[in-house]
Amino acid sequence: VVCSSYSFKSLSEDQCLWTEDRIERSERQTCTTMDSIEAEEQQPTLDEALSWARSFELMLRSLGGREVFREFLRSEYSEDNLLFWLACEELRKETDPSVVEEKSRIIYEDYVSILSPKEGTGCICVGSANVSLDSRVREGINLTLAEPSNLMYEEAQFQIYTLMHRDSFPRFLNSSVYRDLLANKRHTCLET
Repeated sequence: VVCSSYSFKSLSEDQCLWTEDRIERSERQTCTTMDSIEAEEQQPTLDEALSWARSFELMLRSLGGREVFREFLRSEYSEDNLLFWLACEELRKETDPSVVEEKSRIIYEDYVSILSPKEGTGCICVGSANVSLDSRVREGINLTLAEPSNLMYEEAQFQIYTLMHRDSFPRFLNSSVYRDLLANKRHTCLET
């Protein structure tokens, strides 16, 4: 299984969207198939892009919306929030106990553990995790590690969802990334 590096190509909703940065550890990949990895990126329509301003949930449900939001988050060094949220979404759908255990461990190591590798450095930064979780939620996760479940990150996922919704999303809507997308879509509509 191979995941594309740093792009949301035309993938179905149940495909691996969060482990693309884990190619170097491919033996631990727990992705589903990547049938359409080489397909062209799904471009949102103007109406779809405009709808994101009305609803964070609509933007997250849209493959194109997640792609543009991820580009924005990357510019703010908070892309891990979306990747964590997507990883938790994938884990929630999983029913095979061995896969749940593996995915739970990978999520913990990549996003929760205080020994999480920081993106781009190749080093382990003790005391700094990739997603910002309060100590109570982090401790709750630590207590469930011995018997992982597909819902073990539910509270942490909600905390990150809320952070993205209240903090990152309003900045995204005012960002050049989103404004430029709308301008390009409007320009394209005028040409046709």
